[in-house]
Parts: sequence; C-alpha cells; structure tokens
Amino acid sequence: MPDDRRRFSRIPFDAPVRLHQEPWQAQTQLLDISLRGLLLQQPDNWSQADADQPLQVVIELSDLEQIHMEAQPVFAREGLLGLECRHIDLDSTSHLKRLIMLNLGDDALERELTALLADD
Repeated sequence: MPDDRRRFSRIPFDAPVRLHQEPWQAQTQLLDISLRGLLLQQPDNWSQADADQPLQVVIELSDLEQIHMEAQPVFAREGLLGLECRHIDLDSTSHLKRLIMLNLGDDALERELTALLADD
C-alpha cells in the first residue's frame, strides 16, 4: 500500500460508513478516500471481525447517494482501519470519480485513472 499512497491522492472526507461481514457489522466514520481504498476510524468492535476476509462497505454521501464497495482490510492500528477496494459497482464508481474530480480537478483524476488501469 505504500506505493498507492504516492500515486493516488487521498481526499479527506467525513462521512458515515457501514461495514458488514456476515455475521459482524459496524458503523464508523470515513477519514479519507482514494481510487484504491479508504481510511476509517477503527470501529470499537473491530476485534470481532475477520481481518483476513473482505468487508461490504457503504459510504453515506447523502440521503440519496451512497458508495458501495467490497474492500479488503490492509491494516488496523492506532484507532485507524485501512481498506483496499476490491470491487465497486458502476454507480459507486461515478460517485467516487465525481468526488475526486471536485477535490482534485479533471487532469488529476485522469492521471489517477490511468495509474489505476496500469495496475490491473
């Protein structure tokens, strides 16, 4: 993940987040987001989750807009939880692209999308 931090801009963004991993679930706060992943406040009940298994993530942007993704835990330390995006649906991708474009501009978004595609 260190390479991702250098190549993908992290957008500070405060939003409620729901995490789900059968049968575990939690609510927490988003701290920042990028095309590759997100940083959250570590939920109080994190020790009950399986850190080796992916999570279903729902980021509440507004009453009508959400970002849904499947994410893999990468680290949990010092009250922070880092997740790497493994799968994101088309509508959620559009919301995320718009969020990044509003914060970084069109040119930066294009560079980051190119870097993301080069990784795949």
